[in-house]
Amino acid sequence: MNGNARGLADSFDLERLTPDFYADPYPTYRALRENDPVKRMPNGSYFLTRYDDLVTAYKNTKTFSSDKKKEFFPKYGDSPLFEHHTTSLVFNDPPIHTRVRRLIMGALSPRAIAAMEGDLILLVDSLLDRLAAKKSFDLIDDFATAIPIEIIGNLLGVPHEERGPLRDWSLAILGALEPVIGEAAFARGNTSVADFLVYLETLVERRRQKPGNPDRDVLTRLIQGEADGEKLTAKELLHNCIFLLNAGHETTTNLIGNGLVTLSQNPDQKERLIGQPELIKTAVEEMLRYESSNQLGNRMTVEPVELGGLALPAGTPVTLCIGAANRDPAQFPDPERFDVGRTPNRHLAFASGAHQCAGMALARLEGAIAISRFLARFPRYALSGEPVRGGRVRFRGFLSVPCVTSS
Repeated sequence: MNGNARGLADSFDLERLTPDFYADPYPTYRALRENDPVKRMPNGSYFLTRYDDLVTAYKNTKTFSSDKKKEFFPKYGDSPLFEHHTTSLVFNDPPIHTRVRRLIMGALSPRAIAAMEGDLILLVDSLLDRLAAKKSFDLIDDFATAIPIEIIGNLLGVPHEERGPLRDWSLAILGALEPVIGEAAFARGNTSVADFLVYLETLVERRRQKPGNPDRDVLTRLIQGEADGEKLTAKELLHNCIFLLNAGHETTTNLIGNGLVTLSQNPDQKERLIGQPELIKTAVEEMLRYESSNQLGNRMTVEPVELGGLALPAGTPVTLCIGAANRDPAQFPDPERFDVGRTPNRHLAFASGAHQCAGMALARLEGAIAISRFLARFPRYALSGEPVRGGRVRFRGFLSVPCVTSS
């Protein structure tokens, strides 16, 4: 077993992943943590798998930069994808990151999120009514994707009849963040950014003419800026609207899908949660830890730093493996066990430090309401076929999960 783990660690290359890895990356992550936790990739970057090393990188923003211009230009060139991914909130350092985040957080305050709960319950219940009528359904297409698209669509004030392309645009743009992409994926991503920008220019112009309530409408808030007059540039505004849709859609869809599939694969924990619905908050945290929606993050060193006894020079690309850190036994006792009552649970599914997810409170609320009400309505739900993974390493989720309301 040790020899096999050593072999997994030695042969690991983020640019040459196997089907077995996409199906279940955790044995490889464990092998890397135990044998080569600061792993040098053939391309000269480093891959981190220990919890403490990720926290170090998250907290030390002066040494580990989130600015992606240098890293992304060789991959994307002068393209719409390059412009988007180097303008959005998550891939920038202060002061740009600080300014954009402050504007977004104003519309995601605890009061604003609490005000969404009633509408969210109504949405989930209406989706569950449809599933009950169908009896056989797809957990992703018929349930998980509909919730964040509706919520983020509402936050940006996208009319319902115009939300059709949003999911495909999101999948194409985020799919281009994979470590290696082919020409078709590159073309799809660029086309999606361009189409999304054209649509948003129209949406923004309409909102300038007829503003919404800035306490609940993120787009209005971003357009109007802060009270002291600080505003986003036209380019920053458009690209951060794309970022908001993508970040809120993909990760929350994965949380709901991963959570319900994991419960079905752990019937003892499923029954425990059904019998103790008050555990839903700790259960959602465990779903985020056990099958992190976002598995990878990236940084670039801007000054020499030592990690795991290795000296990393300035200009070194670093991949932060959230999926591995969230199963680090140094932080989580019995980390391979799924435990809906696990506490404490200081997972890194939402990152940490200055770049901790701005929408994490909203994602938690969506996950808790969607999963708890699904379980209450369909306690005997069962998978009716093999779930289909998304085939991506950065974002871990399902494309399709055939389901029935009772087994």
